[in-house]
Amino acid sequence: MDPAYFSAFAALAGSAIGGLTSLGASWLSQHVQYRAQEQTREVTRRQDLYKSFIEESSRWYADACMHEKVDISNLVGLWALVSRMRVLSSPKVVESADAVVRVIIETYRAPNMTLDELEKLLDPDATNPLRDFSVACREEFGRE
Repeated sequence: MDPAYFSAFAALAGSAIGGLTSLGASWLSQHVQYRAQEQTREVTRRQDLYKSFIEESSRWYADACMHEKVDISNLVGLWALVSRMRVLSSPKVVESADAVVRVIIETYRAPNMTLDELEKLLDPDATNPLRDFSVACREEFGRE
Protein backbone atom coordinates (compact mmCIF):
# COMPACT_ATOMS: atom_id res chain seq x y z
CA MET A 1 0.00 0.00 0.00
CA ASP A 2 1.25 3.41 -0.96
CA PRO A 3 2.09 5.62 2.07
CA ALA A 4 0.22 8.54 0.47
CA TYR A 5 -3.01 6.51 0.43
CA PHE A 6 -2.46 5.47 4.01
CA SER A 7 -2.00 9.13 5.10
CA ALA A 8 -5.07 10.25 3.18
CA PHE A 9 -7.17 7.41 4.60
CA ALA A 10 -5.99 8.19 8.16
CA ALA A 11 -6.81 11.88 7.68
CA LEU A 12 -10.30 11.07 6.37
CA ALA A 13 -10.93 8.60 9.18
CA GLY A 14 -9.78 11.16 11.76
CA SER A 15 -12.07 13.81 10.28
CA ALA A 16 -15.02 11.42 10.25
CA ILE A 17 -14.42 10.37 13.85
CA GLY A 18 -14.00 14.00 14.93
CA GLY A 19 -17.19 15.02 13.10
CA LEU A 20 -19.19 12.14 14.59
CA THR A 21 -17.87 12.93 18.05
CA SER A 22 -18.84 16.59 17.66
CA LEU A 23 -22.28 15.60 16.34
CA GLY A 24 -22.81 13.15 19.21
CA ALA A 25 -21.74 15.69 21.84
CA SER A 26 -24.00 18.35 20.33
CA TRP A 27 -26.97 15.96 20.19
CA LEU A 28 -26.40 14.83 23.77
CA SER A 29 -26.15 18.43 24.97
CA GLN A 30 -29.38 19.38 23.18
CA HIS A 31 -31.13 16.30 24.52
CA VAL A 32 -30.12 17.08 28.12
CA GLN A 33 -31.25 20.71 27.73
CA TYR A 34 -34.58 19.61 26.27
CA ARG A 35 -35.18 17.15 29.13
CA ALA A 36 -34.36 19.82 31.72
CA GLN A 37 -36.74 22.28 30.05
CA GLU A 38 -39.50 19.65 29.91
CA GLN A 39 -39.03 18.81 33.58
CA THR A 40 -39.13 22.50 34.53
CA ARG A 41 -42.27 22.97 32.45
CA GLU A 42 -43.90 19.95 34.13
CA VAL A 43 -43.06 21.24 37.61
CA THR A 44 -44.41 24.68 36.72
CA ARG A 45 -47.61 23.13 35.35
CA ARG A 46 -48.18 21.20 38.59
CA GLN A 47 -47.33 24.24 40.72
CA ASP A 48 -49.94 26.28 38.85
CA LEU A 49 -52.46 23.47 39.25
CA TYR A 50 -51.81 23.19 42.99
CA LYS A 51 -52.03 26.96 43.40
CA SER A 52 -55.40 27.00 41.62
CA PHE A 53 -56.65 24.14 43.78
CA ILE A 54 -55.54 25.83 47.01
CA GLU A 55 -57.20 29.11 46.02
CA GLU A 56 -60.43 27.42 44.86
CA SER A 57 -60.72 25.05 47.82
CA SER A 58 -59.97 27.85 50.30
CA ARG A 59 -62.73 29.94 48.81
CA TRP A 60 -65.23 27.08 48.97
CA TYR A 61 -64.18 26.04 52.47
CA ALA A 62 -64.77 29.60 53.69
CA ASP A 63 -68.14 29.60 51.94
CA ALA A 64 -69.00 26.24 53.52
CA CYS A 65 -68.21 27.61 56.97
CA MET A 66 -70.71 30.43 56.49
CA HIS A 67 -73.45 28.70 54.48
CA GLU A 68 -75.30 25.43 54.71
CA LYS A 69 -76.64 25.48 51.19
CA VAL A 70 -74.33 24.61 48.33
CA ASP A 71 -74.77 25.05 44.62
CA ILE A 72 -73.22 21.85 43.27
CA SER A 73 -72.28 23.56 40.03
CA ASN A 74 -69.89 25.73 42.04
CA LEU A 75 -67.89 22.66 43.08
CA VAL A 76 -67.43 21.43 39.52
CA GLY A 77 -64.30 23.57 39.10
CA LEU A 78 -62.82 21.98 42.20
CA TRP A 79 -63.58 18.49 40.92
CA ALA A 80 -62.02 19.40 37.56
CA LEU A 81 -58.80 20.44 39.31
CA VAL A 82 -58.70 17.14 41.20
CA SER A 83 -59.25 15.27 37.93
CA ARG A 84 -56.32 17.11 36.35
CA MET A 85 -54.23 16.08 39.35
CA ARG A 86 -55.12 12.45 38.68
CA VAL A 87 -53.26 12.81 35.37
CA LEU A 88 -50.27 14.86 36.54
CA SER A 89 -49.69 14.12 40.23
CA SER A 90 -48.65 11.37 42.58
CA PRO A 91 -51.36 9.24 44.23
CA LYS A 92 -50.65 10.82 47.62
CA VAL A 93 -51.37 14.31 46.29
CA VAL A 94 -54.59 13.11 44.66
CA GLU A 95 -55.72 11.39 47.88
CA SER A 96 -55.03 14.57 49.84
CA ALA A 97 -56.97 16.66 47.33
CA ASP A 98 -59.91 14.23 47.53
CA ALA A 99 -59.82 14.55 51.31
CA VAL A 100 -60.00 18.36 51.04
CA VAL A 101 -63.07 18.11 48.80
CA ARG A 102 -64.72 15.72 51.29
CA VAL A 103 -64.00 18.16 54.14
CA ILE A 104 -65.61 20.98 52.16
CA ILE A 105 -68.71 18.89 51.46
CA GLU A 106 -68.95 17.83 55.11
CA THR A 107 -68.56 21.45 56.19
CA TYR A 108 -71.50 22.41 54.00
CA ARG A 109 -73.55 19.71 55.74
CA ALA A 110 -72.65 21.11 59.18
CA PRO A 111 -74.43 24.09 60.70
CA ASN A 112 -73.04 27.56 59.99
CA MET A 113 -70.11 28.50 62.17
CA THR A 114 -70.31 31.28 64.70
CA LEU A 115 -67.78 34.07 64.81
CA ASP A 116 -66.02 32.38 67.74
CA GLU A 117 -65.74 29.12 65.80
CA LEU A 118 -64.38 30.96 62.77
CA GLU A 119 -61.84 32.72 64.99
CA LYS A 120 -60.64 29.34 66.29
CA LEU A 121 -59.86 28.31 62.71
CA LEU A 122 -57.23 31.08 62.61
CA ASP A 123 -55.34 29.38 65.43
CA PRO A 124 -52.14 27.76 64.01
CA ASP A 125 -52.90 24.56 65.94
CA ALA A 126 -56.43 24.32 64.50
CA THR A 127 -57.28 21.73 61.90
CA ASN A 128 -56.32 22.99 58.48
CA PRO A 129 -57.98 21.03 55.68
CA LEU A 130 -55.18 21.97 53.27
CA ARG A 131 -52.24 21.02 55.52
CA ASP A 132 -51.96 17.39 54.36
CA PHE A 133 -52.38 18.48 50.75
CA SER A 134 -49.59 21.06 51.10
CA VAL A 135 -47.28 18.54 52.75
CA ALA A 136 -47.95 15.97 50.00
CA CYS A 137 -47.17 18.58 47.34
CA ARG A 138 -43.94 19.59 49.07
CA GLU A 139 -42.88 15.94 49.33
CA GLU A 140 -43.65 15.39 45.65
CA PHE A 141 -41.51 18.36 44.62
CA GLY A 142 -38.77 17.28 47.02
CA ARG A 143 -38.41 13.92 45.26
CA GLU A 144 -37.58 15.57 41.95
